[in-house]
Amino acid sequence: VTYLCTDRETREAFACKSISKGKLRTAIDVEDVRREVAIMSALPGHPNVVRLRAAYEDAGAVHLVMELCEGGELFDRIVARGHYSERAAAAVARTVAEVIRACHAHGVMHRDLKPENFLYADGKESSPLKVIDFGLSVFFQPGERFSEIVGSPYYMAPEVLRRNYGPEIDVWSAGVILYILLCGVPPFWAETEQGVALAILRGVVDFKREPWPQISDSAKNLVRRMLEQDPTHRLTAQQVLEHPWLQNAKRAPNIPLGDVVRGRLKQFAVMHRFKKKVMRVIAEHLSIEEVEVIRDMFKLMDTDNNGKITFEELKAGLKKVGSLLGE
Repeated sequence: VTYLCTDRETREAFACKSISKGKLRTAIDVEDVRREVAIMSALPGHPNVVRLRAAYEDAGAVHLVMELCEGGELFDRIVARGHYSERAAAAVARTVAEVIRACHAHGVMHRDLKPENFLYADGKESSPLKVIDFGLSVFFQPGERFSEIVGSPYYMAPEVLRRNYGPEIDVWSAGVILYILLCGVPPFWAETEQGVALAILRGVVDFKREPWPQISDSAKNLVRRMLEQDPTHRLTAQQVLEHPWLQNAKRAPNIPLGDVVRGRLKQFAVMHRFKKKVMRVIAEHLSIEEVEVIRDMFKLMDTDNNGKITFEELKAGLKKVGSLLGE
């Protein structure tokens, strides 16, 4: 849970992420928190990375005190501005690529880049955009490969699903973010997480739907090269920054992308806020044991292991746990 806190001496406001020790049940859980602190400490002074002020531990929790970002989420700012164009999307894409370049230069793979992990520092129009969450990040060595499936479904690179990946996955995630910034919907979409995964592995990117016919060829070229299925042929963060569309970002078309795109981005932001509130209610009102019971029941009912429960699976599952459900 994240709280607002204040430095008693300077009266400066900070964000405090408190992790209950009750949730750190294994050595792996403890190591995850230590790694998050180490990673944030290894990325000092970057204007687009949230600053870690201090880390404390008491009897009940571990507390990470971080720079407070009060400017709101990326999509909310875009929707509120009214005017939104390719040029604005290019500015965001440049920031995301600069964050990836800084992370990779320090041997850090983020592994969970998505729009909701970027906040504006304050409400000013000139406010910097900052990446705020390193909970799934890891240190890596050149050539090292990873197999753990982590991240958010829409933004996962195909090699994550194949359990053989390296830092190139961050550029893929940034490519997904850029695609959404330009048209308002993810490039790979389905009703279920399994369907999203299959779409990612197929790798067919749609540039025909609105507003793609009006978007510059240079922007489309960058998206294609960031969403390259083969990670050895995918652009690096440095190459993204050197791409002509970002090199000439201030000359990118400033024609509004239209209310349809802004409307889609607004829906995307609302859906995320709803999901976050649901997760907060679960975190605040259910004990670890209750959450584990729910997780075990879900696994019992999800007979095809696709991460979703159909109505038939729900009925069969409730019978298994002794409940009676009328049609």
